[in-house]
Amino acid sequence: MTDRREPPDRSGRPEAGRFDLTGRRAVVTGAAQGLGATLALGLAEAGAAIVAVDRPGAPGLTTLTDRIEAAGGSCRPVGFDLADTEGLAGLADRIWGAAGPVDILVNNAGTARLEHFNQITVAGWRELMRINLDAVFFLSQRIAEQMIAAGIAGRIITVSSKNGLMAEAGLAHYNASKGAVELLTQSLAAELGPHSITANTIAPGMLATPIADDFPLDRPAFDDAWRDRIPLAGGPGSPEDCVGAVLLLASDAGRYITGTHLVVDGGVLADQLPRLRFMPPYRNTVRP
Repeated sequence: MTDRREPPDRSGRPEAGRFDLTGRRAVVTGAAQGLGATLALGLAEAGAAIVAVDRPGAPGLTTLTDRIEAAGGSCRPVGFDLADTEGLAGLADRIWGAAGPVDILVNNAGTARLEHFNQITVAGWRELMRINLDAVFFLSQRIAEQMIAAGIAGRIITVSSKNGLMAEAGLAHYNASKGAVELLTQSLAAELGPHSITANTIAPGMLATPIADDFPLDRPAFDDAWRDRIPLAGGPGSPEDCVGAVLLLASDAGRYITGTHLVVDGGVLADQLPRLRFMPPYRNTVRP
């Protein structure tokens, strides 16, 4: 088989060429809506052929496929329930056989529930872990082995969360899953580095996505408090704000980045206590 380990030489191209994914194939899980759909569209715009994975019958898969193909790209929808842990190796083999070699895996699929610690059941804990942690590892495991066998300098990118770096009340199981994903990614980076495969996470903050729509919250009050908590002007982020981070990690531009996380949260983790709002107003000392 042709050795595809080293990415194409783009040294003579403009700087934007470093982010060009033409000729590469990206698998995106949880791609039917929200952040997953946005990341798939961004990767397709950069030139990647997309394999979009989500639950069987998810209507968003058809919509995503139509959008990518209407723009001249390639998208193959795949229906699969990622909670089927035993079937993940078969899913990877099915993708490889039907779509071809995979260069980029984006583990985006995830779930969350807002519950007090004493409301979390054994069944609920295990269900969340199957999606947020087990699927990440076992799909990455199989695809990484396929990359090694094919000599591909691959990229494994997992959507973690700021909750993998700092806890939040009401989300003990979610926090635990994302914290585990962070250390799992470092482990993969250490073992896959000798095979020229990188493993990283992006850690978004609060985004306008469907995952938290059903949380039992006083929504207007919570949204106001959350906006006040974000240092960066402009309020909460959107899925589009994560596309650049994924393109960096997926492309030649990020070839020497591995075992780390890129936080996309508007500065929330940088500000331990929102003290600024209680300080005297800012006064500019530079006179125009």
